[in-house]
This record gives sequence, C-alpha cells and structure tokens, in this order.
Amino acid sequence: MKLRLRIAAVGLALATAIAVLGTASAQSGENIFAKRTIEVDGTGETRTSPDTADLDLAIDTQAKTAEEAAARNAALATKVIDALKSKLGDKGKITTGGYSLDPQYDQRPNAKPTIIGYNAQNTVTLNTGALDLVGALIDSAIAAGANRVNSLSFSVKDDTKARTEAIAIATRDAHAQADALASALNVKLGKVLKATTVSQERPIPIRMGRAMAMSTNVATPVEPGEVTVPATVSLTFEIE
Repeated sequence: MKLRLRIAAVGLALATAIAVLGTASAQSGENIFAKRTIEVDGTGETRTSPDTADLDLAIDTQAKTAEEAAARNAALATKVIDALKSKLGDKGKITTGGYSLDPQYDQRPNAKPTIIGYNAQNTVTLNTGALDLVGALIDSAIAAGANRVNSLSFSVKDDTKARTEAIAIATRDAHAQADALASALNVKLGKVLKATTVSQERPIPIRMGRAMAMSTNVATPVEPGEVTVPATVSLTFEIE
C-alpha cells in the first residue's frame, strides 16, 4: 500500500512538472511567435561621380571563306588592340571579350539554304580609371578598324561611403512609413525586432549606335555623369 502511494505521488509530481513546463513553453512561444508587428520596406539612393569606365568594342569582318574572314578579323583586331594600348598605356586593362565565326546563308523560299560567306567577330573590352581618355580611346579604336561600340558603362570602384549614405536614407524612409502606418492604425510602435538591408550598385550605361560608332570626322564627346547607388532596408517593429 505504501509503495503504491509513493508511486502515485511520484506520478503526480511528474504530471505537475510536465504541465508547468508546457505552460511555460506555450507562454514562451507566444512571446516569440505571436507578437503583433508592423513590417515596412524603405528605399534610398545617393549619387556619386564614377571613377571607372568599361568599354566594349567589336570588330566584324565578312569574306567568302572562313579562313579569309578570320584572317581579316585577326589583322584588324591586332590593329585595334595596338591602338588602344598606345593610347591607354598603363592606365587600364585590355582583354578579348569574345570571338565568333559564323556562316552566312542565302535563304530563299522552297530552296535549300546555301552558304554565301562567313562573318567573324572579335570583341575587345577595356577597363580604365582614366575617364578623360574614353572619348579618344573610342576614336582610336574606330580609326584602327573597330566597327561597333557595344556599350560604355561607368561605375564606382569603392562605393562604401555612397552605399552607407543610401542605407541611412532607406532606414529613415522605412521608419517614417512605420510611423505613418502606426498612426493610421492607432497603435504605438515598439522596438525593432528585425532589420535587413539589400543594396546594389546600379551603373549608368551609355549605349552608342552603329552610326555613331562609324563616324570618325568628329571627336567623340563622353560625359560620365553620376552613378546612382540604391539601397533597400526592411524593418520589423513590435506593436506595443
């Protein structure tokens, strides 16, 4: 009889302990997962002067045979690279961005396509911090044989300061939105439970058409303008 009573007492104690733990766990879960919150996304951006230029040029050649098209292209590409190196010196880096050699077809209705020639294309890319040379580099490349400017873009090598300012602006924007939302809902904001940021530099590209690229009578003017550095901040506020 005493043994049974002792076992019963132990069982009761265990049951009580489990009940207490369950209540505490439920309360803890409620504090973590059942909070009333307001979530907002704020945006901001800053503008800064670029210090780096990326230029993408192409040399296109056509010929009856693949060997001739490739040979013509190689000769022109060498001239273009030499001209760029002469103008750029040690103020940047020149690389081959891509190369292709493709057949050209005569496609007529109800007839089998026949090869009438070949097109070779060599892409040369240039990266430099000498922004004042960009216009002259384009002109030198065209004069040497480049017949297309694919793209010209400007960026910031180190955008830490501009990015930090953009994040601060985005944070203020998010806080202002949260204040407005809380006021509209007639609630009071509490502490920030979560804060995240996603930011990305957005360089401003300048794209030049074929007609402009082929013109060699007038020096090419290049004005870098400003680079926009945006940021997005997400804030989660507790509602008191």
